[in-house]
Amino acid sequence: GWASEGLGTSGKNRRVCHAAARLEMGSLWEEFNRLGTEMIVTKAGRRMFPTFQVKLSGLDPLADYVLLMDFIPLDDKRYRYAFHSSSWLAAGRADPAAPGRVHFHPDSPAKGAQWMRQIVSFDKLKLTNNLLDDNGHIILNSMHRYQPRFHVVFVDPRRDSERFAHQNFKSFSFPETQFMAVTAYQNHRITQLKIASNPFAKGFRDGDPEP
Repeated sequence: GWASEGLGTSGKNRRVCHAAARLEMGSLWEEFNRLGTEMIVTKAGRRMFPTFQVKLSGLDPLADYVLLMDFIPLDDKRYRYAFHSSSWLAAGRADPAAPGRVHFHPDSPAKGAQWMRQIVSFDKLKLTNNLLDDNGHIILNSMHRYQPRFHVVFVDPRRDSERFAHQNFKSFSFPETQFMAVTAYQNHRITQLKIASNPFAKGFRDGDPEP
């Protein structure tokens, strides 16, 4: 269950080259992935569910690290949902790319020991479709597919550290976290699974009193 993106680990700083990340709630992500995960984007910004959480190992306990995430388009298409076949269909070229943003974990920077001590949760991260967002949320195009990426960056104390920037980070991608950005859920089975597995969605369950 531990993942490390093998790509280009040679030439990496020894403080990141052994870093490994394990996706938490992997079986839940798999369950969503089998149905075709959808994530709601709103003008105000919406948190992801499942929440992106990782367990880290292989960091230098005494070194400082910054953790961050970004989201990359999976292809150059926009999609539409065909209800009669319960499937996503390509519906033309992708919209112009939304401004590329990164989300820094609010505890950054912190020692490797602190990051490895507990599960790292990106529960403050919000997704928006507002191109003019000034809250620092991740801006995505609705009806487009995305791959979240997770990055571990060693805070290099050397004065000329920018020269070594390419050596001081390691990136991780978990294919089961890919999703379609939507303004409303299209697949009713995704809606059901979100309500069944999200403790904050209790108010939507049939017969449940309002929270």
